[in-house]
Amino acid sequence: MRKPLLIVLLALGMGQLVYAQDGGYRTPPKALADLVNTPPTPGFNVDSKGDWVLITERAANPSIAELSQPELRIAGLRINPANNGPSRGFPLINLKLRKLNGKEEMQVKGLPAKAAISNLAWSPDETKIAFTNSSENKIELYVLDVATATAQKLSDLAVNAALGSPLNWVSDSKSLIVTTVPNGRGAAPAISRVPSGPTIQENLGKKGQAPTYQDLLKNPSDEKLFEYHATAQVVKLGLDGSAQNIGQPLLVTDATPSPDGQYVLVESVHRPFSYIVPMRYFPTKVDVYSLNGSLVKTLTDNPLVENAPWGSDATIPYPRNYNWRADVPATVTWVEPKDGGDAKRKVAIRDVLKTLDAPFSGEAKDLYASALRFGGVTWGNANTALVQERWWATRKQVTKILNPSNPANPVVLLERSFEDKYSDPGRPETRKNQYGRQVLDINAKNELYFTNTVGASPEGDRPFVSVLNLATKENKVIWRSEAPFFEIPVSLLSAEKGLLLTRREAVDQNPNYFIRNLNFNAKKKKKNETAVTQVSFFPDPYPQLKGIQKQVLRYKRNDGVDLTATLYLPAGYKKEDGPLPTFLWAYPAEFKSKDAAGQVSGSPYKFNAISFWGAAAFVTMGYAVLDNASIPIIGEGDKEPNDTYVEQLVASAKAAIDEGVKLGVVDSSRVGVGGHSYGAFMTANLLTHSKLFKAGIARSGAYNRTLTPFGFQNEQRTYWQAPDVYNRMSPFMNADKMKTPLLLIHGEADNNTGTFPVQSERYYNALKGMGATAKLVFLPYESHHYDSQESLMHMLSEMNGWLDKYVKNAGKTQGSSSSLGSKTDK
Repeated sequence: MRKPLLIVLLALGMGQLVYAQDGGYRTPPKALADLVNTPPTPGFNVDSKGDWVLITERAANPSIAELSQPELRIAGLRINPANNGPSRGFPLINLKLRKLNGKEEMQVKGLPAKAAISNLAWSPDETKIAFTNSSENKIELYVLDVATATAQKLSDLAVNAALGSPLNWVSDSKSLIVTTVPNGRGAAPAISRVPSGPTIQENLGKKGQAPTYQDLLKNPSDEKLFEYHATAQVVKLGLDGSAQNIGQPLLVTDATPSPDGQYVLVESVHRPFSYIVPMRYFPTKVDVYSLNGSLVKTLTDNPLVENAPWGSDATIPYPRNYNWRADVPATVTWVEPKDGGDAKRKVAIRDVLKTLDAPFSGEAKDLYASALRFGGVTWGNANTALVQERWWATRKQVTKILNPSNPANPVVLLERSFEDKYSDPGRPETRKNQYGRQVLDINAKNELYFTNTVGASPEGDRPFVSVLNLATKENKVIWRSEAPFFEIPVSLLSAEKGLLLTRREAVDQNPNYFIRNLNFNAKKKKKNETAVTQVSFFPDPYPQLKGIQKQVLRYKRNDGVDLTATLYLPAGYKKEDGPLPTFLWAYPAEFKSKDAAGQVSGSPYKFNAISFWGAAAFVTMGYAVLDNASIPIIGEGDKEPNDTYVEQLVASAKAAIDEGVKLGVVDSSRVGVGGHSYGAFMTANLLTHSKLFKAGIARSGAYNRTLTPFGFQNEQRTYWQAPDVYNRMSPFMNADKMKTPLLLIHGEADNNTGTFPVQSERYYNALKGMGATAKLVFLPYESHHYDSQESLMHMLSEMNGWLDKYVKNAGKTQGSSSSLGSKTDK
């Protein structure tokens, strides 16, 4: 038996014994462990007619053994080399069917013995559902017949899902377009451990600014493996077992049939590859094939993009976003930049939406010219579509009504700041057309329904449904979520009958699905008719959390900005019990407007669905929790938000603590802070630049911004343009100021742009060198989000131990946080 590893260090001049012990994975207290062990609530997938419900059961958290299976991390992807699919995910393990208005569930027959189901897709006529099932060495295609609740494997061909969704229905509902492993592919290339030479990159005087991407190709061996595992044959598979190859094997990223089912749009990448950008910037070819497999037209063949313009409003300098127009038989659309993709260029038109009709032999037409960056289109009919354009630098968003048959003068429908949540109309409701594609659901009165699933308002989040008259632009709210419930519109089942599918919850009622009759108050009611009818009956997944108290707080920062936070208090707690040790959890957000930054978020009527992921779980450990505390970083006009990042960060945190002290529930002498990703960056900065907290927990963060020199989060300037900002905002650069205990946790296989595990490793080494109290925990095989049962349990155990030692038991002297200032004032 291997003995536990014990490392003992004697801190020079202090006589302090510091140790680390390899004791394996740990388990947190039962109240926290129970949150991890709670089975996922089933999914509720309703067809567009509101007839059938597919109930999906998901697997619990995978084991670390499952996570440790072979994985290729190449071209910005993570591929399972054994079955040519994604290496990570949460597959479904069971399927059931039932009528929406019934209660009897039918177990789907014919599922694999060990189901691992993904890529669910209803057929256009909604009589069948296609899905893939992953085994250890193969992904196979199944089709479920809804009427008989029976599934069967469609083909012995192996599906290739390495580069994205591998299947799409043809409009006849009798066949599918599928990406498969080519027949006779042979064995994977043998990769020698002996290199054939050095890996060389060269730049000949061109700017190539790019974020610090993860999982990139590194050498010729990676290139060979990428080609081998990502190459796919596009096949038309009939439900009768027939198979027709479409073109030759390619590195296919998308294969979509035209609405009329006569053509297939195939997008693929090819050499030369890159070692500094992921697959989406590789040379990209877009072809149209006929359904018999022959090439009709190559629409574009874009070169490798390593030197694209940089910034949030920039884009690649080549045609992009190739799609089928949803409301006509076979028309391809795409977007061409007129500014070379460079946001810094001063031009009247940024992007142009192009269209080309079958048989694709003529010239493409300009359908829409976008003054801002083109943001998408929702097709309706020959006379109506909604187009959107937006510009990050000003937060401006414009929605226009476009007449595709006469596109000369699109009409502005809405012009707003997209950070202004109160003015968000939501999304337009769509319906399936004769091709099975989603198009705008426009009624005979030229009206369009909008559903808003957030419904931000000065009273808090109140989701709503509105009716917009496309002629007058009048938008009338016809239903809105009312206290004591938080009710989200899911889909409009019937505009004519006013039937809306919603998901409703309350503080003490877990979410379930309901059919709401929007016409209930406007018509003569039938006997026994009600406004809402419950159609799902999922039990409370957290019965042990009954009695947890929740409240949405509203308060002001010292500069007058309105802030919010969700306060959780333990079950049975009374203010007479005195103030509690507190855990604050947040994620900063940048704004260009104080008004937008101060808008109310959250709802006091949401179910107490306390996840193990954030801070709310620790209410079960006796803490007051200030969850999702507002941390707005504002830069109005020509000012950049990050120029005063530290000051705004500290002021926001201080305001949250002061509000809790004022309520009598927060002990300001025992407050901890935590966050994940950018929230981890926030945590380190708060501990560095204030004396507000007794300890911090930072998970999967970035702490040295010189390692992300071409911008980070929403910072648009490079390091060389704003070195002082980068240095001041980097906790690594200020490690000598850290005097507060900090727990660092990081996934050893982090795949998020910018948050390389080395960020935590180097920061910990700096803190250790400066004599700070710090601990670094690397979670094997975990990426930016932690998945395995063992890792989640250990994460909670580490967090609980840290808070218990440095916050809960840090001393219980009550005091006001108003005297707390910057550590740099010492």
